[in-house]
Amino acid sequence: MITKDTLKDIARKQTGMSSGSIIRRDLEINTNTSHAVIISGIRRCGKSILLHLLMNGYKHPNYFNFEDPRLEEFKVHDFEKLTVALQELNDSDVFFFDEIQNVPAWENYVRSLLDQKKKVFLTGSNASLLSKELGTKLTGRNLRYELFPFSFIEFCRFKKKEPSYKIFEEYAEEGGFPEYVKYKEEKILHDVYFDIIYRDVITRHKIKEENVLKQLTTFLISNVGKEFSYNSLRKLFSLGTANTPLNYISYLEDSYILFIIHKFDYSLKKQAVNPKKVYVIDNALANSVSSRFTTDKGRMLENLVFLELRKKHQNIYYFKNKGECDFVIQDRTEVSGVYQVCFEIHPDNVDRELDGLIEAVKQTKAKKYVLLTMNQEETFVKDGVTIPCLPVWKWMSINKR
Repeated sequence: MITKDTLKDIARKQTGMSSGSIIRRDLEINTNTSHAVIISGIRRCGKSILLHLLMNGYKHPNYFNFEDPRLEEFKVHDFEKLTVALQELNDSDVFFFDEIQNVPAWENYVRSLLDQKKKVFLTGSNASLLSKELGTKLTGRNLRYELFPFSFIEFCRFKKKEPSYKIFEEYAEEGGFPEYVKYKEEKILHDVYFDIIYRDVITRHKIKEENVLKQLTTFLISNVGKEFSYNSLRKLFSLGTANTPLNYISYLEDSYILFIIHKFDYSLKKQAVNPKKVYVIDNALANSVSSRFTTDKGRMLENLVFLELRKKHQNIYYFKNKGECDFVIQDRTEVSGVYQVCFEIHPDNVDRELDGLIEAVKQTKAKKYVLLTMNQEETFVKDGVTIPCLPVWKWMSINKR
């Protein structure tokens, strides 16, 4: 049983705590709202830091982090005691909660605060849990934002350097987890990975075959940008049905460590049965898990482009017909962009890369398209299509939110 005094003591010690340097993030959040503001994203990508930055706009706001180990026994009926404890400390109508999805039925509590005209800000690191509850008790009463590890521009801001090819090379290797970028300690990445695999997946979903889950995760991270099917994974890891790898991957997606994209097709049925591709949340994290990822600079670059696109778009596909193209962006019923990624264009691959992009452009009727490379900039004309070619670092510099 947790007492009010214990909750008050925890809240007092948490007040003002911040786990890293505060820099401006390129995520525009509407704080002038009566809705609950919810920030989701992978562990240790900077959600708590962003929350503290938002807290600076209020006088003595209430703050509480549910990741505290003393809160393992916290139950829904303890929310009432928490409210009393917090308001005895601050007497504020503004509430900031970190990782609130750890408590079942949290949405009822947030709904009650909103009904009392309180302002509520939340963070969470599980997409599914947040989405499930948002779609019930908080429908129409929440504004949801996703925070990722540093983008290239945020990385430059953190390093206090102007965007350039040289700093982009650092970003491609170091990734964007704020603590790792600051301290360069491999243990930080290992801790993130361990927490996700064990706390967010194995423990939360009561998975018994721990080794299979870890082997599957390593395999997927080692094969970023490559096609796979759930049935092929079933055979590879000797699993009973294709539902098992499907479930495992959905848990990993919920934790934000992996992203799955489908082959582009206007038929949802064909999308479901066609092979999928996988991308990972951060290059440095992938490198710490799989040495195979590190050796393929083309896939490292492709992964960075995917992450930049994913920050702005939910519906991302790959294209494959006679040729192949890396990314097709669909907004509602229209294709808004087509992107081809190639580490270096040379005589042996130029036709293949251009043909795949052109085929995707013509089939989707996309008006926006570009060929992205590590450090080449020029313009190609083929089959009546003029194709701009840009270095990824320049594209990211002008592709800000």
